[in-house]
Formats: sequence, structure tokens, C-alpha cells
Amino acid sequence: MRLLSDEELASLHPAETAAFPGPVPTQVVSSDEYYPAPQSRAQRDVEARVVEIADAEARRRGISRRRFFQTASGMAAAFVAMNEVYGRLFDASRAEAADSDAAAARAKALAGQFVMDTHTHFLRDDTRLQGFVRQREAVGRAGWNPALAGKPQTLEELKFDNYFKEIFLDSDTKVALLSGAPSEVPQDWFLTNDMAAAARDKVNAQLGARRMMSHAIFTPGYPGWLEEIDRAIADLKPDSFKGYTIGDNTNKDLSRHPWRMDDEKLVYPAYEKMQRAGLVNVCVHKGLFPPSVETRFPHLRPYCDVRDVGKAAKDWPGLNFIIYHGGYRFPGGGNPADALAQFEREGRVDWVTDLAEIPAKYGVTNVYADLGQLFAQTTVAQPRVTAALMGMLARGMGVDHVIWGTDAVWTGAPQWQIEGLRRLEIPEDLQKGHGWAPLGPADGPVKRAILGENVARLYAFKQAAELGGPGDRLPALKAAYEASGEGRSNLRYGYVVPARA
Repeated sequence: MRLLSDEELASLHPAETAAFPGPVPTQVVSSDEYYPAPQSRAQRDVEARVVEIADAEARRRGISRRRFFQTASGMAAAFVAMNEVYGRLFDASRAEAADSDAAAARAKALAGQFVMDTHTHFLRDDTRLQGFVRQREAVGRAGWNPALAGKPQTLEELKFDNYFKEIFLDSDTKVALLSGAPSEVPQDWFLTNDMAAAARDKVNAQLGARRMMSHAIFTPGYPGWLEEIDRAIADLKPDSFKGYTIGDNTNKDLSRHPWRMDDEKLVYPAYEKMQRAGLVNVCVHKGLFPPSVETRFPHLRPYCDVRDVGKAAKDWPGLNFIIYHGGYRFPGGGNPADALAQFEREGRVDWVTDLAEIPAKYGVTNVYADLGQLFAQTTVAQPRVTAALMGMLARGMGVDHVIWGTDAVWTGAPQWQIEGLRRLEIPEDLQKGHGWAPLGPADGPVKRAILGENVARLYAFKQAAELGGPGDRLPALKAAYEASGEGRSNLRYGYVVPARA
């Protein structure tokens, strides 16, 4: 099952081959859960300017455009182009794009920064979610992309090997938390709890250090769900738990078990088990439910916003409630332009502002915001919204309650998002108009906290003790990979609306 119809899929192209392979995406990429917004005029302008800069610099250096896009200067060029189109939001200059030595030196200086990504995914080897494959095959048969014609298509890009490459080799991520998603259909879980734990253990054993953590998914209302929590605690030793209040997010039409975080009868017994086991980080998927999706599944709408967060947090002060996607409502089938329009009209963005107001409204300090998809979707389409969301979350929740997550690999290698936050600054007019503090330099206290320090504190992760010891093999592995010259693919995975001719 999937949300997109065959007709909708037929109107889309695979992102791996149709999306512009620049350092930063220039249009919204979706999974098969929602229809992506078409490329905007501003995004087309960004793409054209990136190409202009890249072609000039590639010719001057005697390399291909693709190779230029893999360099630190290529990354800088993408943010220069975004500044030229959207206004100055990112710390990037034409000089950095032109000076390969200076750009490489900057990248090297920041490469050691502690980045701990709490929101990553890959698909199980026996996944039934073949929508990406069917769509790529249809594109090949139609002749739109000759490279796909007659070629068997697979989901390998969304499986473990490519996940490992893009997370640990193609980005500055030092530690990743592997997540999943449940389904009413057992075969449609991204990963079972056992698979996630096994992947974590495999990576950590092979790398000789604790480079991966994993969730166990809890599913209130499913048959045997409380017993599964007991089993996971005893046998799998998860690093935290994650739940989806929407129930089945993959097959929304089949979702029979939505739930509220503050349901005392149904859910509170699970919190008791988690707290007793010392697993105090409770991660909850919220948001990503734009009006276009609500029209199809109106009965799920009350479970997707953050109205149930405050009471649960107040009732369970010993737990940390980490709200994934920051509650952001407007992905793909919505439009970041809707978020910008609402912000300019009301000074609010559904449901991020509501989340940011919870600490003051309920007098709690145990609610956190994860940036997965919130940061990626808005940076690609409306970076002024990104700046506004960062300002409201930092002020309302505290900088120490905003944590890093990318939702990779759906969004490709996460390096462009890491660079986006490092370079992003809240414009002065927004700082003055809303009382928001600046985010500061790439290696300053605010960005260090968000990119890694906050998560490490939540998970009691001691970087000095866990990483860099004599048995830690990732530094040598990454050095060998970089010496090979392969570089980032700059691919995204999913669907895009075909660009206009």
C-alpha cells in the first residue's frame, strides 16, 4: 500500500536520476507517502546560478562539474546561489567558492566537530515497499530516461550499504541513531526492532566503537505491544523508544491504532516500563501532515499535532519527550511557501510554534525538538522559514532543547544539512522583530550544542571515552575512502515533479 496513486506516480520522476545533482537539493523530494511540491521559480533560479558558478570554476580548474560539486568549494557555491536568490541567510561567499584551498581548509577545520544525528533510516533487505522500483521502471519504459530503459531497478540505495557510506563516509556525522517506522502490515515495517538492534551491534563491532545507536519502536494498541516493550528491554537493549501517534504512517489508509501521548489508560503503562528500565528518552513522530493529507485522512488529524505533548510531559517529569520533525506540518504535499505565508501573516508556523510554547505554558523542561525534515524541507524551499523556525524553537524551548536529526538517507547524504546549519544565520530583521538571538558561527556554542552536545547529554554519551580510542576504525576507514576520490554522489532518493523544459 502507499499514499500515491498509480496516476500520481506516473507524473513523477525518480529523484536519483531526475533531480539536479548539486551539493544542495534544488527541489522538494518525497517518499511515496506524499506528493512533492513542484520546483518553484526561486529554486530554478538557485539551480541556474549554481550551474553558472560551477561551470566557470570547473573550467578554470580543469575538472568536471560533477567533481566540482563534490568539493568544499562546490558546497560553498550552492549556498552562495541561495543567498543571491533568497537574501543573505548563509555564511558563504564567491571568494570561498573560487578559492579551493581556503574552502578545503575550512571544511577540514570543521570535520572534527561532534555531529550526532538522532534521525536516520534505511530499509530492510526484504522490504515490500517497492513503489520506488515500480516508478523507476515505468519511467524507463516510457523512454523519459533512457538510462533506466530495460535496466532492472532496485532499492539498494535505500538499504544498509549505501546508508553506511552516506552517513559515515560522506558526511561529518560521528554517531547515528537508527530509527524505524511501524505498520499494521508486518512486512512494511522499515526495520523490525530486532533488525535495528542487529544493525547497531554489527556497525559498532565492525568499527570498534559506539558509532550507532538504535530505537525500539513501541505501538500502543497493537496486539501484544506491552509485552514487546518488555522483550525489547530485556533482549535488545535499545538506546531509546520511538512511537508514531498517527499509528501506521506508511499505510495511512490502514491505520487502526492512532494514540495520544497523554492517554493515561493506554500509554502511561508503557512510560512506566521505560522509566523503570532507565530508558528515559521517548521519541515521538509528529507533524508531516499538511492540509492535502488531512483531506484524505481527517480522522488522523487530531493525533498528528502536538496538543497531547504538554500534559504527558508534566505527568512524567522523569522522561524526556523528543518530538520528531519538531511537529512541522508542511512537507511535500503541503508547501513551505504555505509555512512562510503563515509566518508572515501570523508570526506562527503550524505546529512548531505550538511546540515551542509548551515549556512556558505547562511549566516543563523535558520537551525537545528534533529537526528531521523540518530543516531539510524548509532549507531547500524557503530558508527564511528555516531561520524563523530555528529562532522560535531556540527561544521557546532553549537552545539546549533543540537536537540534530536529518531523516537521511531519504534526503541523501546529510552533509548538506550539516553545512546548512553551520552557515545559517537568522536575519537581523527577524532577530529584532521577534527578539531572537543569533545562531552564531559554525563552531560556536549554539551550533555545537544543536549538532551534537545536546544529544550526547540526553543519551549520556561520553565522546572522549566512546570514540577515538585505539580500536576505533572509522577514522582510518574514512581517510582511505577520501583518498580514493570517490566523493559524495549528491543523489536524493524518492520522487520529484519533473522540471519544466
